[in-house]
Amino acid sequence: MYTNTSSRLNTADSITSFGTGVARPRTGYSMGTRPWTGQSRPATGRPTTAASTTRHEASYVVALLEGRGVSREIGMAALDKDTGLCVLVQIADCQTYVKTLHQLHLHPPAVVLVPDTFLSIQDPAFVNSVGGGHGVNVGRKVKGIGNGGMGGVLTSSSLLVEYVREEFPNAVVEAVGRKYWNDTGGLEFVTQLCVEGDERAATILAASNKYYALSAACALFKYAESQLNVRFASNSLRIKYIPVEGTMMIDPETVKNLELVKNVMNLKSSHTLFGTLNYSFTAMGGRLLRVNILSPLTGAQSIFSTLAPVDCMAKFNGVVEFVQNEDRFSDVREALKLLNKMDFDKLIASLASSEARPTSTAKGAFARVTQMLNLRNLVKYIPSLKRALAGSESQLLRIVYEMISDERLTIIEQLVCTNLNEETIAAKGGIGAVNARVYAVRANCNKLLDVARETYKENVSDIYELNKMLADEHELPITLMYQDGGFTFVLKKTPLIGEPPKGFISVSSRKGKWLFSSMELKKLNARMKDALDETLILSDKIIQDLVSEIVTEIGALYKASEAVALVDMLWSFSHASIMRNYIRPEFTGTLAIKSGRHPILETVQAAGMLVPNDVYCDDASSFQVIQGPNMSGKSTYLRQIGLLTVMAMCGSFVPAEYASFRLHDCLLTRLSNDDDLEKSLSTFASEMTTSAMILGMATPMSLVLVDELGRGTSPRDGLGISHAIAEALIVVKSFVFFATHYKELKTTLSRQPTVINLHLSVHQTRKTSSNFGLTFQYKIVDGASEDYGHYGLELARLADLPDDVITEARRVAEHLAQVHAQNEEESESSKVAKRRKALLKLKAQLTQAHDHSALPDKDLRAYVGRFKNDIIRAFMQ
Repeated sequence: MYTNTSSRLNTADSITSFGTGVARPRTGYSMGTRPWTGQSRPATGRPTTAASTTRHEASYVVALLEGRGVSREIGMAALDKDTGLCVLVQIADCQTYVKTLHQLHLHPPAVVLVPDTFLSIQDPAFVNSVGGGHGVNVGRKVKGIGNGGMGGVLTSSSLLVEYVREEFPNAVVEAVGRKYWNDTGGLEFVTQLCVEGDERAATILAASNKYYALSAACALFKYAESQLNVRFASNSLRIKYIPVEGTMMIDPETVKNLELVKNVMNLKSSHTLFGTLNYSFTAMGGRLLRVNILSPLTGAQSIFSTLAPVDCMAKFNGVVEFVQNEDRFSDVREALKLLNKMDFDKLIASLASSEARPTSTAKGAFARVTQMLNLRNLVKYIPSLKRALAGSESQLLRIVYEMISDERLTIIEQLVCTNLNEETIAAKGGIGAVNARVYAVRANCNKLLDVARETYKENVSDIYELNKMLADEHELPITLMYQDGGFTFVLKKTPLIGEPPKGFISVSSRKGKWLFSSMELKKLNARMKDALDETLILSDKIIQDLVSEIVTEIGALYKASEAVALVDMLWSFSHASIMRNYIRPEFTGTLAIKSGRHPILETVQAAGMLVPNDVYCDDASSFQVIQGPNMSGKSTYLRQIGLLTVMAMCGSFVPAEYASFRLHDCLLTRLSNDDDLEKSLSTFASEMTTSAMILGMATPMSLVLVDELGRGTSPRDGLGISHAIAEALIVVKSFVFFATHYKELKTTLSRQPTVINLHLSVHQTRKTSSNFGLTFQYKIVDGASEDYGHYGLELARLADLPDDVITEARRVAEHLAQVHAQNEEESESSKVAKRRKALLKLKAQLTQAHDHSALPDKDLRAYVGRFKNDIIRAFMQ
């Protein structure tokens, strides 16, 4: 697939190769010079970030290109340096680039490539640009190889670059000459490098008319060849075009606030949705789960081109089989355990890079033999998973079974077993790891290899004989330890052994042991090292020939990797469901959850402490105002709705007694009221920025969660803004859950027929020294927030006011409340609003019954008949 190269071309060759206006792929050659500057590339140090310590660290090189029109068409090409996956995306984005940032979060960038015209000449990324000018003042026309010898005025940094830098401060932004962003060259790269297989034709067809994505791909591969010293073998790269339309868009702030993949308080904590669901055995399964959480499918869409259309229901069927079939669950678990911690994608990428550029050094040979031993384990254990899935009832599991039954896997297994010793164990360290590599290749494959191994074996025997002789001579328990390419003597410290005997060299102390050597041991180590290097190089020649044959069938390995990842994720879902008693959700036009539980809090709190809550939202009640005092559970309720929706759309079961969801095109939230110091935004400014994004992105199929909007400014302004934004969302007809302290909203929004009022129940008690008079029930109930029975009067009673004063105050307060309620009840506008709500509710109920009812005809008639009585009562009031 790719590898670092050491060859260098002179400057003239470099310019000749890249001096045309069309960048053309050239397989089988490497570049060590900068085609844009003609300079040799110096070693570049990358910043080490906190993200590098996580499992899903930034590993992508991403090229971004924005169209010049007002439509904000964005093309993106992302290459994973570790796994060799290349993703192409083209997006019609909004003014805040939220869709582009969402894709960048799905493919975390270590390096971001942009055209040099996107940057001002003072920008550090332009000063070190690939094809940009150096030391040129703003507004001056510059000439250079990167500009094709043409003069041009460099503009200031683009807004897209600024957003990327704010969102990914640790990513390196580098500029690439504008002429290398070429769709023709990009299509040639894709055609020549895309792996042979079922997905090749679909990828080329989908990307063929995507100008911006192909242009970004051209710049990406040119950068990889020239700056990263990376080259790619023909038909060895897994390239995918990802359609954005078939997934639910979750903006970065929502990902953060809902703690989908990262805990806000502790970055290392597993108390996230990803940590709650992740019981995967393989790295591929974990990566697939993360992508599904951040970008759930919104309908029938092919995850892999070799699979039939996969939607949530197909995943549910796979999870159901694991949950209900204990034998299947156990067999798959045992099969996945054999693949524990394996990363097929990285292994495949390293094999393809080995084929692209053989390395004759002993170090390179050692690494390649290690890769082949890992491949042997892979093809050895996949049949176990195949047997575990045999006879599956789920269509998705049957398709996976067919994918890992590919005849090409059998061919690869035969090739590996013919050349490698099956009994050799790939130990992780010490002399055992070295011996595994030395004896990896079967005997009699190469006579010189057999002789070299015999020499190595004799040298190791001589070292052990020397150790035995010295132990007997000094009457001490001297042992051997292999480290840093050679043996050293080890003597454990005891009260009777103060230090090693005299005459030894390189004496050091480590963890209660003495480490030392001798001149004779160093000589034997040198002989052993020579024999070892010769053995590995001879083994490597056989391995290289074997890899060349395997790479021709590399498409089967990619299919197997994807199949194992999917099974691993589905098994992980089923394991979480069994452990925590999750249920299978449904997908209808209604959001209805009975006794839903917060999936993350459930793993933290003791059993029975979490209060379940109900949710019901349809077209007749699409805007729900949620009220309640502080700490009553409003924010938790909103987050629970968002998390359960994401879980269901990922294909996971959910923590509830019953759950029905609607497929949403995006999940938009405003849940945090903190200042954004990095962007120099106050709480209110941050609120308005997010609100503008929500209003721009929301559609009738969106789910919107808003918590305490308008709290960052004065009460009057906050109320006015909250009302205006609420009305705008009501017009859009999204499903909206709007938590607020503004009680006036129940009046200002009362004429809107789709608005309903809910509140978190609070039990009032008498205030004591340890009780403030409220007990939070954390239970959602119908109706607007109560006044808690004139809670202020109870506080006045505690102040020892006279009883007659308290009695009179209560009488007046209750009379005023009664008059206000009576006026609202008799209001003509109130009656009209109630009737409109009743009609809208009737429409939603009839539509739901028509589209999703499974009741027998007799029961359905009785059910619909009850609607008549409800509508009559509403109009008689």
